[in-house]
Amino acid sequence: MGILEGKNILVAGVTMNTSIAYRVAEIAQREGATVLVSNFGRALSLTRRIIKRLDPEPPLLELDVTNDEHLAGLADQVREHVDHLDGVVHSIAFANPETALGGKFLTTPADDVKTAIHVSAYSLASLTMACRPLMSSGGSVVGLTFDARQSWPTYDWMGVAKSALESTSRYLARYLGPDGIRCNVVAAGPLSTIAKKAIPGAETFDDIWAQRAPLGWDPKDLDPTARAVVALLSDWFPATTGEMVHVDGGLHSTGA
Repeated sequence: MGILEGKNILVAGVTMNTSIAYRVAEIAQREGATVLVSNFGRALSLTRRIIKRLDPEPPLLELDVTNDEHLAGLADQVREHVDHLDGVVHSIAFANPETALGGKFLTTPADDVKTAIHVSAYSLASLTMACRPLMSSGGSVVGLTFDARQSWPTYDWMGVAKSALESTSRYLARYLGPDGIRCNVVAAGPLSTIAKKAIPGAETFDDIWAQRAPLGWDPKDLDPTARAVVALLSDWFPATTGEMVHVDGGLHSTGA
C-alpha cells in the first residue's frame, strides 16, 4: 500500500518526461494516487504524447494559469474525473530568456517582469484558489522553487519570481491552514530539465554544485526531488506547512 493510496492529485505543468512534474506524476501513481495532469497551448499536444507512458494514462486538463476563464472552469474539469482533490502540485514557471535571464537584470522591461511574477508566483495562489472548492477535507499544495534567498548568476528575474513564490506559499499556509490545507515548496538543486535549458549560462549551476554540495549532486536524477514532493503530498507531514524543503545535496547549508 503506497503513501498516496486513495488520494487524488493534480500535477500542473507536465511537459516532458524529463520534467520534475512528470516524475512526480509517475511516483504518485506508483504510491497509489489517482493523478490528473495539466498544460496548455502548443505544449498540450506534447503533454498528450508524453503521458501515454504513464500507467494508467492520466486525464489531461487544459489550464493556462493566466487565463481567468480556465481557472474558473478548473473545478468542473476536475469533477469530470474525480469528485475532490487531496493534493495539488505547482510546477509552473516562465521568464523571457531573451530579456529577463542571462545577466539582463538591469534592463528587463516591466512587462516581462510582470509576466514572470504572474506565471511563476501569483499562479500558485490562483491555482490553489481554483482548487480550493475541491479540497473541503483539507489537503496539500506543493510548489517547486530554486532557493531564492540569495542571488544566483544568470537567474535574474526568475530569482525574484521564485522569491515571490516562496513568500506566496507562506501566506497561503497562513490563510488556508484553518481549512486543513498545507502549502509547502521544495527547493531543488539544478536539474537537467527543459526549464533549465532555457536559462542562458545555466551550466554555471552544475559547476557550483559539483564543487560545494556535501552529498554530491546528479543533475540528471529527478527522483530525490520528486520523492520529496510526493512525501509532502502524503499524510506523513500532517503538521508541516509554510516550509521550504531543500533537496539540493546540502549545498544550501554551506558557505562560499
